Amino acid sequence: MTFSHDVQHSLGIVVDLINTAPESTGQEALPDVEALRAFVDDHIISDVGTLDGTDLDHVRALRARLREIFLAETTEQTAALVNDLLSKARLCPRLTDHDGYDWHIHYFAPGAELAEHLLTDGGMALAFVVVADEHQRLRVCDAPDCGRVLVDLSRNRSKRYCDSRTCGNRLHVAAYRERRRAAS
Repeated sequence: MTFSHDVQHSLGIVVDLINTAPESTGQEALPDVEALRAFVDDHIISDVGTLDGTDLDHVRALRARLREIFLAETTEQTAALVNDLLSKARLCPRLTDHDGYDWHIHYFAPGAELAEHLLTDGGMALAFVVVADEHQRLRVCDAPDCGRVLVDLSRNRSKRYCDSRTCGNRLHVAAYRERRRAAS
């Protein structure tokens, strides 16, 4: 199952936002407004004006609600959480082709604060995942000491780790060493 570029982009932002929380990495990755601005710039989030402490508080609150969606076990639970999330949004779908990107849809209202922008576009991307009956692709990393989330976009739904170079490799090396110990 492949999703459109803009849905994948929004899902990537959702994952990266959730993974800034202390529950994911053990430390707050959005400690101040400057870090929030860097997040916005790094993820090429358009139509974002001046940010302040209120924006930071609202984004952190949204982050916790988004994480709940990744922890849902059934399609029904996922759908209920996405519906609850979207019930807080002012949807204003419109076509846009800004910054050299082809036509795509923005769902947030013009002038929306950052948290509402993230809630609306991220919530719609998550809704597309549910509609495609692919909620199982929303996961928490399988590494026992990792709390990061991921969206498995692999063809065979085989992605288990947030990053194969760190979590996946670390667990494979540990399993290899255990096998070697057991063999000797």
